[in-house]
Amino acid sequence: MQRKAIALFSGGLDSTLAIRLMQVQGIDVRAIHFTSPFFGVSPDSDSGKYDARRGAELLNVTLTICNLDEEYLEMLRNPRHGYGKAVNPCIDCHAYFLRKARELMVETGADFVITGEVLGQRPMSQRRDALRVVEVDCGLEGLLLRPLSARFLPPTKPELEGWIDREKLPAIKGRSRKEQIRLAAELGVQEYPNPAGGCLLTEVSYASKVRDIFSHAEKLDARDFRLLRVGRHFRLAPSVRLIVGRDEEENNLLFQYAMEGEIIIRWEDGGSPYGLLIGQADEAALDTAGRILLRYTKAARNEPARLKVIAGGEREFSCNNSFLPEDVEPYRI
Repeated sequence: MQRKAIALFSGGLDSTLAIRLMQVQGIDVRAIHFTSPFFGVSPDSDSGKYDARRGAELLNVTLTICNLDEEYLEMLRNPRHGYGKAVNPCIDCHAYFLRKARELMVETGADFVITGEVLGQRPMSQRRDALRVVEVDCGLEGLLLRPLSARFLPPTKPELEGWIDREKLPAIKGRSRKEQIRLAAELGVQEYPNPAGGCLLTEVSYASKVRDIFSHAEKLDARDFRLLRVGRHFRLAPSVRLIVGRDEEENNLLFQYAMEGEIIIRWEDGGSPYGLLIGQADEAALDTAGRILLRYTKAARNEPARLKVIAGGEREFSCNNSFLPEDVEPYRI
């Protein structure tokens, strides 16, 4: 009987090799890819670049794209095992992904789950103790195989039962990719992406924006986190946030993301970024938003300037371009 496995698949080299190692041993593999505002491919668009869809096509495996929802965002806000250097709850994330993979395993009648994890490659989630914690948390004890580092780890059921020949699996650990590149050539894997920054949650410069949403939003919405990639962000009040576009592309994105009832403003008398106000902005917040926005225009200093509301009820208002850099900084997220 042909055995089946579910693979966590980023589209990168490690997860690609994990799948190929199973395929050469006769395992039928199905891949699952997770996407969120912080990582992964868009589930409903194709950039044309190499991504998980292209990788699955090359491997000839069925790909399930799982768009993470509010439950996942709440886990990020209160991770059981804490954060890394930024707001990256890597241990909790891996456990969450593997619980979803386990659900797909049960649903499809697969026998076990594989990942492309490499012992010692990442300091938080790929330590020996962390790998064990994740295995227990996700309910896959004995059924979670990490093929690239298998011979450094305790044998799993697929190995003990003879579904997989453990001796044919590699023994890779650490951050170097030399062994993976050699193995790729051996397995006929010719197309794969270069290593690059993956998850935005690991970026320290991004963390303050995420924490700001965690602190002020009662209900978490994926849109708010997608907007963190766009523009300059300011907190005007506990319930009011301002995003100022940096170029025409970002202006267009702010207009696209704006929801009914939200306000977009711009300077009326010259080239201007858009300012998107999220939340219930009163006149004081609107005036502050206008002053911040004018810092990024060529409006005359310390003179009244006309601003226009172009979404959220068209009207004009006036405020002085009086803010200095030090006046803006207390609002910056």
